[in-house]
Amino acid sequence: MIFVYGASGGRIAEQPRDGDLGAALWIDLYSPQPEQVAAVRALGVDVPTLAEMEEIEISNRIYREGDTEYLTVVLPGQTPDRKQIAGPVTFILSPRRLVTVRHHAPRPFETFPARSDKSGTGCASPARLFLGLVEEIIGRLADHLEGAGKQLDRVTRDVFVEKTDPAALHLALVEIGRETEVIGRVRLGLLTLERALTYIGQSDTIAAEESALRPHLKARLRDIQSLEVHADFLSARTSNTTDATLGMVNLAQNATVRVLSGVAALFLPPTLIASIYGMNFEVMPELKWAAGYPFSLGLMLASMLVTYAFLKWMKWL
Repeated sequence: MIFVYGASGGRIAEQPRDGDLGAALWIDLYSPQPEQVAAVRALGVDVPTLAEMEEIEISNRIYREGDTEYLTVVLPGQTPDRKQIAGPVTFILSPRRLVTVRHHAPRPFETFPARSDKSGTGCASPARLFLGLVEEIIGRLADHLEGAGKQLDRVTRDVFVEKTDPAALHLALVEIGRETEVIGRVRLGLLTLERALTYIGQSDTIAAEESALRPHLKARLRDIQSLEVHADFLSARTSNTTDATLGMVNLAQNATVRVLSGVAALFLPPTLIASIYGMNFEVMPELKWAAGYPFSLGLMLASMLVTYAFLKWMKWL
């Protein structure tokens, strides 16, 4: 799929996909078909494959070819079947246009066109468009962290205040694990974005507009660093909440085991008495005693009552 945008009235507007790509300011390739890749390559832009985008070596993710910068970052988003993943997105920044290549759907690529007129950098050039899109991405990552923080607040409240039954604790652990994955994907996105922006700041890509764009670039880097601190804080919270939830699970299990142990202790003296009178010795005076049966039952009941009173006195029940 291909999306084509051009500048119009201080914002970007979608253009016909079968129109002239040479006039486009931003070309967004989403799981592109071979003919779409060929059309972009005809403009002199080499479109990397998914396998090339997934290379972890920095030289394969951030590099320059002629006057074009290739920046690959890892962003959270959805696959076509609605699964949440962190996948690579390549920004191809040239003096004439911005080309993005992705195989999943980060939300900012859908929301930015409608909000492009609110971008602090504007959309007059590919570099400004790139920084505006990065600003939208950073805002979305911040939303992810804020949502994860709210979910952790709810889980913590449920664990410590409202719900302590095993089923609720199990759900709490599942929720903590889910939010941990979200935070991890956001942290990876921030790391790769910071690396890409640092590279751009040291290149001559924005040299023509350096005085205007340098403050925006520094502001985006400060935003990323602030969010990284927040992500680290939330990661520590997830670890502490997991430990606390596991502690509550252990306490609930200990309470169950304590009850079972108390019940076993209550039946231990009666079992001993029944075992004694169940021995098959020839000479046992109580065997011919008419009151022997009710006496043994009374003895069993008395032993249970004494044991129960002792356990309560020791506060084991």
